[in-house]
Amino acid sequence: MLENKQNRTELSQLGEFGLIDYISQSIKLRNSSSIKGINDDAAVIDNSGKMTVVSTDMLLENIHFDLSYVPLKHLGYKAVTVNLSDIYAMNATPKQITVSIAISNRFSLEAVEEFYEGVALACEKYGIDVVGGDTSSSVHGFIISVTAIGEANQEDLVYRDGAKETDLICVSGDLGGAYIGLQLLEREKRIFLENPNIQPDLGGNDYVLEKQLKPEAQKEIIQLLKDIGVKPTAMIDVSDGLSSELFHLCKQSNVGCAIYEDKIPIDPQTYNLAQEFNLDPTVCALSGGEDYELLFTINITDFEKVRNAMDISLIGHITDKSEGLNLITASGSQIALKAQGWDAFSK
Repeated sequence: MLENKQNRTELSQLGEFGLIDYISQSIKLRNSSSIKGINDDAAVIDNSGKMTVVSTDMLLENIHFDLSYVPLKHLGYKAVTVNLSDIYAMNATPKQITVSIAISNRFSLEAVEEFYEGVALACEKYGIDVVGGDTSSSVHGFIISVTAIGEANQEDLVYRDGAKETDLICVSGDLGGAYIGLQLLEREKRIFLENPNIQPDLGGNDYVLEKQLKPEAQKEIIQLLKDIGVKPTAMIDVSDGLSSELFHLCKQSNVGCAIYEDKIPIDPQTYNLAQEFNLDPTVCALSGGEDYELLFTINITDFEKVRNAMDISLIGHITDKSEGLNLITASGSQIALKAQGWDAFSK
């Protein structure tokens, strides 16, 4: 939500280059590979022969976020972590990001500063550098584009196309929480619009709210896999819902899969709130999206290494392509999975 209009500095007072200078004052380079950052035509990164991995995402106001309940500081943090998630999904290490924004004249310098405070917090936590970006005006709202740059040894990279029959399917953390957090925020927004005298009732739901407003990239899971000596055969991050990500992974690997409903990890708060909203918790986990957990496959010989690993759940196995993608319900029935997650161009 936007800041109080007191002590407001209009961005027109700085201009584009003045704004860039202002932003760059608080940015520090942490990695020796970051040779040149902001204030030149391009960033210069020396990766010493390693493979460079690049991913980019856009976030648009009223499409991906609603500033009536998303604090700008949280938005800055999330804009970074959702991009880092793609780099970790390649089994790579993020090192740098570029941040580009387009903003309308309803935003002040203080609003931009709050956004970049969140960016800075994410950079500090994950040890990455802001090495460039762009700023522009926008006719409608706030537009964000972040590009993440990472590195990995060629032999360490993991793609979506490496899963094979008999591989086991794993997922980190738990699923559905971000979607339920969004439902909670949307409900309280509707109540407030109907009666502005009623204050939002969000108490006791910190977990699902944080999953939605301040998601984390799974740096610890990548390190855990290295520590236990497991290299996934295929991997993808869960941004659009478990079912959609399974479709991507299986299509690229030319395989099918079977996952088990009672193995899908769902946090108790997510489960209880889903029922309160008259939603099926399993459907929320399959189709909700924005969890930014890691979905990956492993060789069956690595079963013992992963079985007791913290924050990793074994949820199924890879099958022949001819068998399709299936959910085995708690009652033992087999249901064909559908990719019903987030679609940027759905009506």
